[in-house]
Amino acid sequence: MSRFHTLPYRSGRVICQSVSVIPDSQPSAPERSAPQVPAADQTLRILRFLARRAGPVAASALARELGIPRSTVYHLLATLEAHGFVVHLPQERRWGLGTSAFELAGGYARQEPLARLGRPLLAGLADRLGESAHLAVMTGRDVLYIVEERALRRPALITDVGVRLPAHLTATGRAMLAALPRAQVRALYPDAGSFAERTGRGPSTPRELREVLRDVRREGFAREDGEVTADFRSVGVAVRDHVGWPVAAVAMTWTDEAPIDEAGIVAAVAETAQQLQRRLGYGGR
Repeated sequence: MSRFHTLPYRSGRVICQSVSVIPDSQPSAPERSAPQVPAADQTLRILRFLARRAGPVAASALARELGIPRSTVYHLLATLEAHGFVVHLPQERRWGLGTSAFELAGGYARQEPLARLGRPLLAGLADRLGESAHLAVMTGRDVLYIVEERALRRPALITDVGVRLPAHLTATGRAMLAALPRAQVRALYPDAGSFAERTGRGPSTPRELREVLRDVRREGFAREDGEVTADFRSVGVAVRDHVGWPVAAVAMTWTDEAPIDEAGIVAAVAETAQQLQRRLGYGGR
């Protein structure tokens, strides 16, 4: 039932205004209150929408799916782009997650789930094969090592928990880059100035990187041979989420002089990556 009060006469009419509504019955569930900071709410919804897609999407799709005015979407995307959370792909007229979003994902990974779930799996891998195993995540154009399991009586490695290395030179980085949309890789490595080097080996241009990643996709795993440290080799396999996005990568490293069954190592690393996927709730791929 409505309650009314009267306002002063205007042009000979009495104007009635509703001041409250008392419903005859209570609603079955409380309605969701409007966000106190709409722009923040819309920004987070855009990031969540992009994170759940397998690749970049058009701004018009964001506006339509999220019910946000198109002009507002463009303003928010411009701000997110300035801070590195999204990248614009002009030729495709689409938007994807940027390197700052990777850093957030890496921070989450460092805080618990990946390291906690991955450590016992990598310890078992290192014990079975007698070589050192690693788990890394992407952060910008680097990989960040979050688990390092050293095998007994094996040479010391540069990799350790908290160490960053150029993604395009490492087996873990290549495995993850190969699982990213090609447009995302182009955004990360737009020109030759994007490439760091350590031993004078490895890709140094976008074209060379594309060739390396093409091999990774074809073979299903990544190789690295002396590009991080001379006389050391590695293989890596990506750990993917439910849409195929690389959340991490598992790798194993050994010296050139060690007698190694590479096919056996690749199979064991791939199985470890799939086990971690299952433990994270993504299932095997």
